[in-house]
Amino acid sequence: MNISIVGTGYVGLVSGACLAETGAIVNCIDVNQSKIDSLNEGIMPIYEPGLEDLVKRNVQKERLFFKTKLSEVVNDSDAIFIAVGTPPDEDGSADLKYVLGVAREIGSNLNNYTVVVTKSTVPVGTAKKVKAAIQEELDKRGVSVEFDVASNPEFLKEGNAVDDFLKPDRIVIGVETETAEKVLKRLYKPFVLNNHPIIVMDITSSEMTKYVANAMLATKISFINEVANLCEIVGADINLVRKGIGSDTRIGYKFLYPGVGYGGSCFPKDVQALIKTAKSYNYSLNILQAVEDANDYQKTVLFDKINKYFGGNLKGKTIAIWGLSFKPETDDMREAPSLVLIKSLLENGVTINAYDPIAMHETQRILGDKIKYCKDMYEALIGADALAVVTEWSEFRLPNFKVMERLMNDKILFDGRNIFDLEQIEEYGFTYFSIGRRPLKA
Repeated sequence: MNISIVGTGYVGLVSGACLAETGAIVNCIDVNQSKIDSLNEGIMPIYEPGLEDLVKRNVQKERLFFKTKLSEVVNDSDAIFIAVGTPPDEDGSADLKYVLGVAREIGSNLNNYTVVVTKSTVPVGTAKKVKAAIQEELDKRGVSVEFDVASNPEFLKEGNAVDDFLKPDRIVIGVETETAEKVLKRLYKPFVLNNHPIIVMDITSSEMTKYVANAMLATKISFINEVANLCEIVGADINLVRKGIGSDTRIGYKFLYPGVGYGGSCFPKDVQALIKTAKSYNYSLNILQAVEDANDYQKTVLFDKINKYFGGNLKGKTIAIWGLSFKPETDDMREAPSLVLIKSLLENGVTINAYDPIAMHETQRILGDKIKYCKDMYEALIGADALAVVTEWSEFRLPNFKVMERLMNDKILFDGRNIFDLEQIEEYGFTYFSIGRRPLKA
């Protein structure tokens, strides 16, 4: 099959490389010439485990191509996936200008049947707008060409996206015709040989499914964070409470890890967009509004703990930060809780020594030289009055506490991800604050 994917961001690049891995001929299109040049040289625009090798292998086998002109491939494509960005507008709704721009370009060049697939996360009703935009351009040209529009939301976790695509829990497709269904089932057949389901539905339900899935996961995170905060107040241990409720198969353990709030490109944007969609239909999603409010608050919790410990007198202090990306195994800094903490610390005259295994370059692009970027986790501790753990990278889990004690001005640890055992911390005599557990005083 010949597939075109417009957009070489996170979704488009992963999708293109994984589809090429099955033998499809994939053209990835992006208007950013420098980005395309870099991809053709094997330079990845994002960090994602396994992606670089996958891209290089399929480029070498001449199954994966990177180009800037959609017009060159439109009429050779069995399916064209729209995977461009849908950034939030000021009111929280998804901005569809890039999606509809691609649709118009398809309509301006289309001469043969194809299936146009929205892969970007788009609100309900987008497929209808895409179809109308394509048809409008065909009408301007005075030509009659059959085409279908379909919805195929992605369910990729950053840091595990390649495996998620190659071994999906499910594949959701929204279609209007049997022809479109046949094309997409053929394309995805290699991914369902181990009985992973292809769930076929109408387009509106497909568009809704993606938002609801992310909203549900965000709800679980905000719920456990609010419970963790209450546990601290009443003297309970959130880790024990989590075990108690997670063993119930109706609830489960996934996404019930307390921390400093969710971030990234999906959860914040999708929760806001779903709230906005409901409002456009004169309906209020009160639970999701509470989820968003709770998450905004949770991002302030670690600073509040630090500020309270130092009695509101942070000026001149040095705080080490371990972890900057919104989650491990990615360099994504979008909506990262670390940025909220850093902003508050800087406003209070704190010097920040930061270390992240992957995301420091991206952080420096955002913050410039407002903080110090350290070559490893221990350099960040030199002269630090306290350490704040913000992202739960694996290399932080078993540090040398004796080295930490020697490098830091004081043994004070604020653990925003609960990666340390209380007994372990107590053994080394650190003053320790976590999320939803009792503090330890040295």
